[in-house]
Amino acid sequence: MASNYDRPYHPTSKPSKPSLFPWKKPNVYTLPVVLFLCICSYFFGLWQHGGTSTPTVKLPCKSSDQIHPATTTSTTQSPTLDFSSHHTPNLTTATSSHAVKPKAYPPCDLKFSEYTPCEDTKRSLKFDRDRLIYRERHCPEKNVLLKCRVPAPHGYKTVFSWPMSRDLAWYANVPHKELTVEKAVQNWIIYEGDRNRLRFPGGGTMFRNGADAYIDDIGKLINLKDGSIRTAIDTGCGVASWGAYLLSRNILTMSFAPRDTHVSQVQFALERGVPALIGVIASKRLPYPSRAFDMAHCSRCLIPWGQHDGVYLTEVDRVLRPGGYWILSGPPIRWQKYWKGWERTKEDLNAEQTSIEDVAKSLCWKKLVEKDDIAIWQKPTNHLTCQNNRKLGKSRNFCPANDPDKAWYTKLDTCLTPLPEVSDNEQVAGGKLAKWPRRLNAIPPRINKGTVKGVTAEVFKQDSELWKKRVSYYKSVNNQLGNPGRYRNLLDMNAYLGGFAAALVDLPVWVMNVVPVDVKANTLGVIYERGLIGTYQNWCEAMSTYPRTYDLIHADSVFTLYEDRCEMDDILLEMDRILRPEGSVIIRDDVDMLVKIKSIIDAMEWDSQIVDHEDGPHEREKLLFAVKKYWTAPAAPEDEEASS
Repeated sequence: MASNYDRPYHPTSKPSKPSLFPWKKPNVYTLPVVLFLCICSYFFGLWQHGGTSTPTVKLPCKSSDQIHPATTTSTTQSPTLDFSSHHTPNLTTATSSHAVKPKAYPPCDLKFSEYTPCEDTKRSLKFDRDRLIYRERHCPEKNVLLKCRVPAPHGYKTVFSWPMSRDLAWYANVPHKELTVEKAVQNWIIYEGDRNRLRFPGGGTMFRNGADAYIDDIGKLINLKDGSIRTAIDTGCGVASWGAYLLSRNILTMSFAPRDTHVSQVQFALERGVPALIGVIASKRLPYPSRAFDMAHCSRCLIPWGQHDGVYLTEVDRVLRPGGYWILSGPPIRWQKYWKGWERTKEDLNAEQTSIEDVAKSLCWKKLVEKDDIAIWQKPTNHLTCQNNRKLGKSRNFCPANDPDKAWYTKLDTCLTPLPEVSDNEQVAGGKLAKWPRRLNAIPPRINKGTVKGVTAEVFKQDSELWKKRVSYYKSVNNQLGNPGRYRNLLDMNAYLGGFAAALVDLPVWVMNVVPVDVKANTLGVIYERGLIGTYQNWCEAMSTYPRTYDLIHADSVFTLYEDRCEMDDILLEMDRILRPEGSVIIRDDVDMLVKIKSIIDAMEWDSQIVDHEDGPHEREKLLFAVKKYWTAPAAPEDEEASS
């Protein structure tokens, strides 16, 4: 199958120039007469407009012939975009332009500063509280979607650059102190009032000596250094210190937690430059493919793993790759020592651990070790032994034939997701993964085995080379893209095989690779097999993340994909919501689509410019580069009084 960004170019043939007077035969007097009339008309026009110079008229783009090349060759047609970030805003944003805009998108009220449409706390109260269903995604109806731009809080500053951002964040950007009080003794977060910032010491409920020391303890039990573990998932992540400190070990973690009473924990993670999403295991599958993660982790995440017939642990099994690890610390592990501090009875904690052990056995997991506060189980590399155990009644039923990668509003199952078949017990189901970093460019097993429709090994190689070329071109237009520290959190809205992220792997960035649920080929499993991370998403809905999450958003053919599915301005307003002030956007699409997009983002007050395709001006596909302007909510009256 051809990728959704490869389109054939159909050049338009030029008709021969018709005769000016087709009813006459041309003669020697015709040309001088016409020339004389043209010159007279020209000077008459100049006199009528009261000047002697010809004004420059900038026409709207209607076809590929009217698009100017990149800024290196067309600086007279379009202003050069400023991709740099600035700590101090220019608050005088009035403009002298009186151009009529197609629609206005005013700032939203300050109360929407941290608005997450599909996890709205007020709307969630309408849903069932059983099994935390009310904390799942519940998106607003189309008729109540906001048609305004979500403001940053007053005093918002450019975030600290990585790796400094791992430990520091501006308080004005995420003005919450709840966790500094609630988790004070656990060293999650400290408010430094004299500098108006937040510090993250790397602590956690079970990280008494810090996340780094805790990870070192895990590293003594399983190998975290040989590249066999690259992708991880942290359920109930808190402020994501576990994932933050794994990054120095080349392990990329998808951290998630619900939007709950621990106000803004995922928001803190993203502000730190750590991958995270709002999420909860309740009644629906997690938005990830099967066999995605090398390691799963729960540190006192309060998920009742042994309840409801083990449905939550069964979902962890679905997203865990063959041979992957599940790590549990906190209750009920080592309950014999901590039961009094946990304010629970010995009998209760013993029963909880027994139920977890029973679920793990029914999934055919092997318990590797329980040492101090940490217990580790391992998923089998295939299901041959598990199938034999099932015949003896020692393991749970296998799920009927369905798509194990389908995970967008898909109901959880208590049945065991079967692994791909193997011929002997030494084989790894689905194919063995190369170790990181070779894994990034090795042919992913899903492609080798032909399970991704239309994607062959040759297509994969060509796509990788294509994105190296494209990213190189992006850097020539946006000179900040190759500047370490300018960007940290990146979003690819239509990632395909993850080529955009792979081409940026040498920079200190991470990319959330989104595979829209509307594409023909589900390629998210391939992305994870490359050692990258991502999620499913329907772009007619809001993303499960906070405002001001991403520094740069890349959208390849997204608007063509959703042209007949939802409103273009709703997608662009969602991009505006999740983009940081002074964040950048790169949109690839058909030229006519980009002209429509530009009219909307001009109304959203972004700076933007359409440039040629990397293969030249004759391609109908063009690129739109844009920068979201710096603006914040106005100061509250009490703040103005204090400053005066």
